[in-house]
Amino acid sequence: MISPTFFLEMELDKLFNPRLAWESLPTVLEGLPYTIAISLAGMAIGLLLGFFLSLGRSSSAFYLRWPSRLYISFMRGTPILVFLFLLYFGFPFIGISMSAVTSAVVAFGLNSAAYNAEIIRASLKSVSNGQWEASRALGLSYWQTVRFVIVPQATRIALPPLTNVMLDLVKATSLAAIISVPEMIQHAKIVIGRTGDAMTLYLLVAFIYWPLCIIIATFQERLEARYDFHKK
Repeated sequence: MISPTFFLEMELDKLFNPRLAWESLPTVLEGLPYTIAISLAGMAIGLLLGFFLSLGRSSSAFYLRWPSRLYISFMRGTPILVFLFLLYFGFPFIGISMSAVTSAVVAFGLNSAAYNAEIIRASLKSVSNGQWEASRALGLSYWQTVRFVIVPQATRIALPPLTNVMLDLVKATSLAAIISVPEMIQHAKIVIGRTGDAMTLYLLVAFIYWPLCIIIATFQERLEARYDFHKK
């Protein structure tokens, strides 16, 4: 049982050493560009592939619908860490070698595409059929309708859940340290090996991820306001 004086007697500098955190901050921040770059590149791949997967998932053609459903189900039902290992450690055995950063970008992109596909599909379906009928009446082609009529309306609906995927992606980049990507966790582990203070360094990394995610959430709110056609 914890005594009433436990927290008073606890040496807080053993939990978090501000001086060590401040001195280690430049070293840990050296990994921030990798975190941001991998997140953005992975999300870009995920959005592009997810868009076409969502169209395939909604298609009446079984040869498009079922492969899309299978891909989405498989990617959502397997750990992303498995794909990091497969791409970085497994693919060289079949003659395909990729750098650690490339492996991370591809793995996160392929994985996020499955989640993005379902979000985009639901957002596109939420636009009323009347919009499609009106577009056909105006003589717009299928792709013109999708680009100029449906996508702008679906974008605002998709923004909050897509932002959640992006936030998860930013935090998941910490897994890339396992395949030696020099992101923040990897740099923190180097300092831990020198100082032995894991608590301070991991808390420092957490305090860096937190404002980074706040910035992304704020950007999402601004985009939502921009696409708020009803308010305009």
